[in-house]
Amino acid sequence: MPIVKVKEYFKKYDMENRVQELEVSSATVELAAEALHCEPCRIAKTLSFMVNESPILIVTAGDAKIDNHKYKDRFGAKAKMLSTDEVEALIGHAVGGVCPFAVKEGVAVYLDESLKRFETVFPACGSSNSAIELTIAELEMYSVFKSWVDVCKGWM
Repeated sequence: MPIVKVKEYFKKYDMENRVQELEVSSATVELAAEALHCEPCRIAKTLSFMVNESPILIVTAGDAKIDNHKYKDRFGAKAKMLSTDEVEALIGHAVGGVCPFAVKEGVAVYLDESLKRFETVFPACGSSNSAIELTIAELEMYSVFKSWVDVCKGWM
């Protein structure tokens, strides 16, 4: 179960108790915001893409959308999201619970600039009813991200 992997991952940092298992689904930005009593923009959604045969994750603010032109400029390829079937096999988490923690080896994680306007955000934790509240510095530290990117539009 991916949430168990995420809790084990956070156990190394004595943070496993901060992982919230919710009574209701948090599989979409709207559902997560309702369950966590926060603005949808503060949900840190994790999107899965394939770039040159390698899976990547981009963590964005809940109100941000991928800008195809910016994405292509940054990654040198058209944005190609993974299919539902590919996500769990390549990333290690199912759709609805994809997060930048305890992912399969070789998955590069990027954080989008749209997140920097918040003090804290809520990424999922491996299941469709989980989350953790993290500061941006904590998200940087625990996601083992590769770099910040600016590949989104529609926020501000």
